[in-house]
Amino acid sequence: MRYDDDAIHLDYDANTGTESNTAPRREHNGGSVMEVRRRTLARALLVVFVFNLVFMGAGAYFAYQQSPERPDRVVGPDGATLATNAEITEGKAVFQRNGLMNQGSILGNGAYFGADYTADAQDRLVTNMRSYVARERYGSAYAGLGPAERAAVNSTVERQLSNGELGDTVRLTAAEAYAYERVREAYVERYHGGARDHGIPAGFVDSPEEARRFADFALWTALFATVDRPNADTSWTNEFPYNPGAGNTPPVSALTWSVVAMVLLVAGGGAGIWLYSAVELPEPTTDGVDVPDPSEIDLFPSQFAAVRFVPVAAVLFLVQTLLGGLIAHYYIEREGFYGVAEALGVDAMGLMPFATTKAWHIDLAVLWIATLWLGIGLFLPPLLTGQEPDDQKRYVHVLLGALFVVVVGGLGGVWLGAQGYLDGALWWILGNEGLEYLEVGRLWQVGLLVGFVLWTGLVARGFKPLLDREEPYGLAHLILYAGGSIGLLFSASMLYTPKTSMVVTEFWRWWVVHMWVEGAFEFFVVAIVAVSLVSMNLLTRRSAEKAVMFEALFVMGAGVIGVSHHYWWIGLPDYWVPIGSVFSTLEFIPLVFILYEALGQYRAMSAAGETFPYRLPFAFIVASGVWNFVGAGVLGFFINLPLVNYFEHGTFLTVGHAHGAMFGAFGFLALGLATYVLRFTTKPDEWDPTNLKRAFWLLNVGLAWMVFVGDVPVGFLQLETVFTQGYDAGRSLAFYSRPLVQRLFWARLPGDVLVILGAAVFSYDVVKKRFVRREETTATSGGTVVSRRLFGDEEDAGTELGDD
Repeated sequence: MRYDDDAIHLDYDANTGTESNTAPRREHNGGSVMEVRRRTLARALLVVFVFNLVFMGAGAYFAYQQSPERPDRVVGPDGATLATNAEITEGKAVFQRNGLMNQGSILGNGAYFGADYTADAQDRLVTNMRSYVARERYGSAYAGLGPAERAAVNSTVERQLSNGELGDTVRLTAAEAYAYERVREAYVERYHGGARDHGIPAGFVDSPEEARRFADFALWTALFATVDRPNADTSWTNEFPYNPGAGNTPPVSALTWSVVAMVLLVAGGGAGIWLYSAVELPEPTTDGVDVPDPSEIDLFPSQFAAVRFVPVAAVLFLVQTLLGGLIAHYYIEREGFYGVAEALGVDAMGLMPFATTKAWHIDLAVLWIATLWLGIGLFLPPLLTGQEPDDQKRYVHVLLGALFVVVVGGLGGVWLGAQGYLDGALWWILGNEGLEYLEVGRLWQVGLLVGFVLWTGLVARGFKPLLDREEPYGLAHLILYAGGSIGLLFSASMLYTPKTSMVVTEFWRWWVVHMWVEGAFEFFVVAIVAVSLVSMNLLTRRSAEKAVMFEALFVMGAGVIGVSHHYWWIGLPDYWVPIGSVFSTLEFIPLVFILYEALGQYRAMSAAGETFPYRLPFAFIVASGVWNFVGAGVLGFFINLPLVNYFEHGTFLTVGHAHGAMFGAFGFLALGLATYVLRFTTKPDEWDPTNLKRAFWLLNVGLAWMVFVGDVPVGFLQLETVFTQGYDAGRSLAFYSRPLVQRLFWARLPGDVLVILGAAVFSYDVVKKRFVRREETTATSGGTVVSRRLFGDEEDAGTELGDD
């Protein structure tokens, strides 16, 4: 098979069983030729998109219909009300308002510094119920019972928890009601009174009453995680979290579909190998290509405005890594920072508690990457079209100013909300909405959505000369689709409020978080890299369009429905287990394609010789492909196997996967593209890549050290602890305090330092290059070197665009 400017050709000789290197034709030597045109790929991509939309839309409908509904009342055996629907709802608001999802987790989702509240409440129910039953039945403390008596107590507790019923009224047994009250007391003591050894300052939750409401919310999730669904032998969370004392053990479906997933991986890997032996994607080649030097290309005013996004992102990047080092150290010293805070008389835990620091760390990670992508998207249109719309520079500055307001307002609101300075509805409108990755208040989220819409409009204005000439599946359109889909998926964050049930809230939150990563972001990666190749004259536009659609077809085909692997344990039906298993497995295959393409680009770059001016940006892009494969692919596939995920969910194995996938894949791509545009805007005689090369190696080595020396080993120890002692034990302070775990946290420190140094060197060099910037030039009416070649190709083809 050959993939050229005319079509994708599958040349297979039916007589010899080998590929043919002859010119493509429809019949030859008894074989046949299948041509796949851009229009065919575009239609296939549209079909996949519509299918995904319908499938996930149906999933949303069933999420509302089949998730556990909050009861009107939770009552004791005497009918006395223990909690109401309103109190459980208020407990969820307390959970979000105080940023508790960035302190610990709920249903396994959130931060790993503190307890998983579902598992913690469940384990406390079991422990206190055993004490109650032991006293009632044997007149003795549970610890003083013999083996047979303990077994009888354990069986009674497990049966009472599993055989409960959910409905408008949830009626608890005497043992459950006793345990319910004890859990409330413990939560008031810890989350209002404070527990400095757990990293929780006094008054973390403002009042005892709010702490009791938070306990009601955590207990509600523990109840539906334990009680069996009607007419089923598994709980509403498919038996998660693991706690044999409550009757929660892995469902058979987890094992079955893990085996199926492994089989699919082998089959998918074989299919991928066959496909790549049959399909030759349009790899860049330097034969006969004159790669333009950056100094040869005239730049427009809006491009210099777009480059201002780079130093802003660099500063956000540096702050984000510093916060990452702080929260990593919190696992070692929960009350300070190397004694510095104590020496200065500063209450670091109260001023910057882990929850706020973690929220800022995550939000800044998304923001600095998005900031660079926004800037690159605004820089490229004039480069490819050789034109600039009127007032484009002014609008770019407006977008940059709006971004600054949203960043400052959002991060400031997170701190003010978590510190209790925003009352009433203001806490989630202006302050801390309190959901991981979506912490900022709703107003700032709306601001981000408006920013995405404005960016899409500005990019469309810039690409208008191309948009007017090409079909809807052309390169400029694909960039708009990729970037616009980021904003489109972000709109799912508007579909819930603090009163929405946690299960439905999580459903929509993962639409944003996961579909960004596995859908929109991957699509954008492929599209933006292809555009960069075209701008370097290493790839024709028509070949780039085919490559983007071809790989986007695989990314969208697997990644969107693959979000369902987050629905296994959050209170949705068990049919998400097979769906999530199948599509999570398929997600691995597109990453192989992306890595293969990155390596192909690197080979072409190397072939360009020592004068190739874009070697460093390509190094970042290749690193992005490698980390995408390792972080999102290898580590992601491992932890997404249902049986592994059941025990692993919410451990440091997920942390390793997240660092490799988010920073490794998307962060390195953003840094590479930033380096690319700096290559254009820096004076040619002042260009010095030394510091950027240092940053490249510091960041790569540091990230590898963090993931494989710190995160992954700790994750395997957690996995073992969960498997042998239960999920709550794997997330306990006792686990984190183990000497071996503490040594691993210290061993990770050099990796953190290297990443911080890499971010500092990168930021310093970016700011430095702002002072050796090229002067603005008046672009000629003939456009740029790139645009003349781009439009010249269309004229040479004898058609405005022509489907090929």
